[in-house]
Amino acid sequence: MLYSCHPASAVRSGASRRSRAPRKHFTVDIHCHVFTPEAEELVRPHYQPENDTMARFASAATREVNRRQMEAIAGKLTSVETRLKDMDRMGVDVQAISPAPPQYHYWTEPELGREAARLINDRIAAIVAERPDRFVALGTVPLQAPELALEELDRIVKRLDFRGVEIAPHVAGMELSDVRLRRFFARAEELGVLIFIHPQGFSDGARLSEHYFINVIGNPLDSTVGVSHLIFGGVLEARPKLKICVAHGGGYLAAYAGRMDHAWTHREDCRQIIKRRPTTYLRRLYFDTIVYAPHQLQYLIDEYGSDHILMGTDYPYDMGMTDPVGFVGSLKRIGREAREAITGGNAARLLRLTRRTVARQ
Repeated sequence: MLYSCHPASAVRSGASRRSRAPRKHFTVDIHCHVFTPEAEELVRPHYQPENDTMARFASAATREVNRRQMEAIAGKLTSVETRLKDMDRMGVDVQAISPAPPQYHYWTEPELGREAARLINDRIAAIVAERPDRFVALGTVPLQAPELALEELDRIVKRLDFRGVEIAPHVAGMELSDVRLRRFFARAEELGVLIFIHPQGFSDGARLSEHYFINVIGNPLDSTVGVSHLIFGGVLEARPKLKICVAHGGGYLAAYAGRMDHAWTHREDCRQIIKRRPTTYLRRLYFDTIVYAPHQLQYLIDEYGSDHILMGTDYPYDMGMTDPVGFVGSLKRIGREAREAITGGNAARLLRLTRRTVARQ
């Protein structure tokens, strides 16, 4: 492994609270969020509900539950001290912190979007600077203005040492295969940073307003559509060294990929750009563990390899998982090496964390 770690109070499945034995590996949460109130204050005067899919396609019941949830987790989204306590309770040594998805702000005008992104990234940088042994940074960029996005990507990687960037599966009406976004993916590949694709509802959610379907169905559906455009639109063919992790186990695509291979084989309109079967490109991607059911996680491991699965929690939202290490540990058909890779080693490799030593106090 890349690190050594000496936890003093980690509580894990099957582990004693009094255990102080050193471990040879450590754990990384690839999927956890930070909220920046200053950015929210900045964009609030310009906010329109129709630009927010999670708000636009939500029933009255869903809006009320969301309101109560935000009241309950506000401190977790903003307080480093609260976050650290929860990390210790969950057995997470390092969080790769990324913006709360409502703060993509792709609907804003370019300059406002850049200013909001800078506020968010500076806040994330401050958290990492406060506890560099526990946090690593994934930022945001104003993709609705690709030139400004390139500038901000360079700033957070070269000046603030961010190791990745979080993006949505679609950007203000643009699919991820849009020609206007090609330079962004080229720069991300050149810089060697991880792209974390995380949805924020579904763009066409008229049928998804009841029962929180805009998230339950819409989030994995949006990732499925977005990643499909990356594949069929030739982005992954043109950029073979891109490092991409898709939230929520890759959406529906990772579990039903044979259908697109069949279409590519039998229809010429599916072969207009890419030269190989779609799953050839899909297998280059990484997926987090937020799939809830052990058999679904086992399927991802069997199909894509334990070296392509990263542990996540979706902290602190209610659609997240509170025992991520125990969830991976519940699988019966993987060995210690694979388990350690999923819970920390794979993320350490992708985020280039080779010089960090985590020592939990």
